[in-house]
Amino acid sequence: MITEPGGDLLEVRSLCKDFHLRSSWRRRSTLLNAVKNVSFTVPHSGSLAIVGETGSGKTTTARIIVGLETPTSGEIRFAGNVLRTRPNRADRRARARLIQMVFQNPFTSLDAHQSIASAIEEVIAFHQVRPAERRAERVAELFQQVGLDARLGSRSPRQLSGGQCQRAAIARALAAEPDLLVLDEAVSALDVSTQAQILNLLSDLRDQLNVAVLMISHDLAVVRQVADDVVVMYRGEIVESGHVDSVLSSSTHPYTRRLVASVPSC
Repeated sequence: MITEPGGDLLEVRSLCKDFHLRSSWRRRSTLLNAVKNVSFTVPHSGSLAIVGETGSGKTTTARIIVGLETPTSGEIRFAGNVLRTRPNRADRRARARLIQMVFQNPFTSLDAHQSIASAIEEVIAFHQVRPAERRAERVAELFQQVGLDARLGSRSPRQLSGGQCQRAAIARALAAEPDLLVLDEAVSALDVSTQAQILNLLSDLRDQLNVAVLMISHDLAVVRQVADDVVVMYRGEIVESGHVDSVLSSSTHPYTRRLVASVPSC
């Protein structure tokens, strides 16, 4: 884990991603500009949310950062080092050690035929963050950190509730001891009460572990519980950015105002 206290951990500069879409009845492909000239930073131990509706480009941006998509152009720096746009196997492994992603549906992101304890220990072994004799101890620590009963370790994802399964997915991501945790709609599939519990957990973990957080969401009410700053994306572009409270109270772009209007009043 990188321990540098100040400065920017993640720098995204002029990021673009185009997709060529082909249809069965057209000979020509259609060019979709999914991400257009997106730039932002996340400081060490900081938290940023990317907010937008489906099709805004927020998830594509996150997938590029973790290495699941290749950008058309632009640059990503992590702790001052440029990340390769076309990483080889060693590059992908090194990036996964530093950046971990928690997906929307933990039931599909976790192996249905593997116990959750085994899934977590597998990550510890893969990234060699603990010697073999200490892996079980580390798994127990992670269970405690995410609020899971250790007796659930032998169960498969199908034997857990949605909230328990997402806690297990978070524990697996933390097993690599990353510097940046990317949360892609990590609570949107959960009921309201479970959402609140997971959001409180994420906030606590951020304080305890000093891990930076990049949250992807369509819901401003969700992101303000975890993130300090927010960028709002619309049709692939950033239309507004700033501190979460500032954007909620004095947004200037019509699209952001529409998102703010959808936040339930307390």
